[in-house]
Amino acid sequence: MRRLPGALVSVAGMAPTSARRWAVAATTPWVVWAALRRTGGERGFPLVPALSFTPYAAGTALLPLAVAVRARSRSATVLAAGAGAVLAGAVRSHRGRRPVGPPPAGRRLRIATVSLRRGLVPAGPVVELVRRHRIDLLAVQELTPVAEQRLLAAGLAELLPHAHVVPARPGSEPAASGAVWSRLPLGARTVAPGGFEQPAVRLPGTPELEVVSVHTRPPATSPAAVRGWTEDLAALPGPEPAVLRVLAGDFNATLDHAALRAVLRRGYLDAARAVGRGNLRTWSPLRSPVPRLGLDHVLVDPRLAVAGCDVVPVAGSDHRSVVVDLVVPGG
Repeated sequence: MRRLPGALVSVAGMAPTSARRWAVAATTPWVVWAALRRTGGERGFPLVPALSFTPYAAGTALLPLAVAVRARSRSATVLAAGAGAVLAGAVRSHRGRRPVGPPPAGRRLRIATVSLRRGLVPAGPVVELVRRHRIDLLAVQELTPVAEQRLLAAGLAELLPHAHVVPARPGSEPAASGAVWSRLPLGARTVAPGGFEQPAVRLPGTPELEVVSVHTRPPATSPAAVRGWTEDLAALPGPEPAVLRVLAGDFNATLDHAALRAVLRRGYLDAARAVGRGNLRTWSPLRSPVPRLGLDHVLVDPRLAVAGCDVVPVAGSDHRSVVVDLVVPGG
């Protein structure tokens, strides 16, 4: 006789009424998860970091459905099926749609993000990323003074001679620093508000193009961390008529987070979704293939066309680089 999974064996051994009640209870985590994802109602710790794992919740949603069917519980079956549909729909919505037809005419600009893992990523793979993929502008997170010197010694300034480096403020960890390196001359250099340093640079033009190297505080460890992360996302600058703005870097947020979707609703496009690749995963632990989460993004003003988006591994980093081809109008 074929052996059943443990949860189904437990249901099979129960009285019908008890089995149905247990089946309803078993669906509850998925139902709550689906309700939070659908309504954007996640608040505080640990709900905010938990929502990062929505694709994994969707992938396991068949388990409570199987328990409900085995228990012959109509209510549990309906709940489990509904929760699974909501979660699967959320994951499918990440992808976006591929553009129809060729990209519009204009000046091409290739932007890449890179997280240096507290400054520990070797300089060689970063310089190779810039050289091999012909990067025009590099948004850097988790820079340290030592990592900056290694990058310069490895020849980064020869490829991208214009820079805006913002050191960590006094009292902060050295890896709170951020930078933007550019092949093109830079205009105004500023800093976006946030818990970490987020340099912003402008490329001259009409209108000007501004790129912000984003690095929000991670919401993973405590209620205070979630509050800091929420504040950082809310403080990001929105689109403006006078400037073509791009936010590029480590948002420590996935498209399943209501706080990131709120940033998008201000008028940005997620570059990966704009080309039908919104399911790309950019972060995973160095010593484990799972979990894999999409924490890094390039958000663009909708007047910029996205001609391509890919992720590229960088040796030594737990983040993959997001490489985006933009078409700047009027170039």
